[in-house]
Amino acid sequence: MSSVSARETPRLVLMLLPAGIVLAAFLLVPLVRLAIAGASGPDGIAAYFSILTNPRHGHDTVMTFILAVTVTLAALVVSTIAGLFLARHVFPGRSALIAMLTFPLAFPGVVVGFLVIMLGGRQGLANLVSKALTGDRLVFAYSAAGLFVGYLYFSIPRVILNVMAAAETLDPSLPEAARSLGAGPVRVFLSVTLPALMPGLIASGAICFATAMGAFGTAFALATDIAVLPMTIYTEFTLQANIAGASALALVLGLITWATLFIARTLGGRGAAAGGG
Repeated sequence: MSSVSARETPRLVLMLLPAGIVLAAFLLVPLVRLAIAGASGPDGIAAYFSILTNPRHGHDTVMTFILAVTVTLAALVVSTIAGLFLARHVFPGRSALIAMLTFPLAFPGVVVGFLVIMLGGRQGLANLVSKALTGDRLVFAYSAAGLFVGYLYFSIPRVILNVMAAAETLDPSLPEAARSLGAGPVRVFLSVTLPALMPGLIASGAICFATAMGAFGTAFALATDIAVLPMTIYTEFTLQANIAGASALALVLGLITWATLFIARTLGGRGAAAGGG
């Protein structure tokens, strides 16, 4: 790669100036103000360690992390199976099925929460069916199970599109060669298909994890019985008027999700970066 000449430098600066202004105005300045606000409370800089020193904040962080990991793993499994099938088979209604699977991308988190209530709420479909069949009411929308369903609902489309894109670029001669050497379907998948999909899966998994860690609309709509970190931040800010604590928790949450995306980019290399788009 050739070095930038002195004549090209002013032009490059002018080209990057708009992006730099936007980056500073909408990312750097708010982050700096958030960091200052987080340390402005009575606890000072110790507010940034509240997930370790405050039992409630620590519990909410652990619950959010477990939920995000569980949703990510489930989304990867379901989307990989469905994505590979859709990429390798052409049948009537395939386009309509893909459109339906990716339809949740059009919904904000609040709408997803309402859909979960329609499914597992007190007047939801699951409640009505379970009452008719067993006499017992099945209500899960307002618990960790409801959040899991909601997060999984909007995570699957993000993964399945990447899986399909990666599967369509996979050289079909590689699985055929493995089968000709006596490898079974499971061995072909583990030795050939999965390594080829891995960069995209890492990127997609990181995006799912980051989205589930920071999702607020779905949790707010469900008013869940469990506390997740975004709802904790909202409560600290609105009900407790604890601006410093809310700012510190928000910055910690942002650092966790950023670190996840950074690790995914490092592990997946360029393939992971491309897969996340």
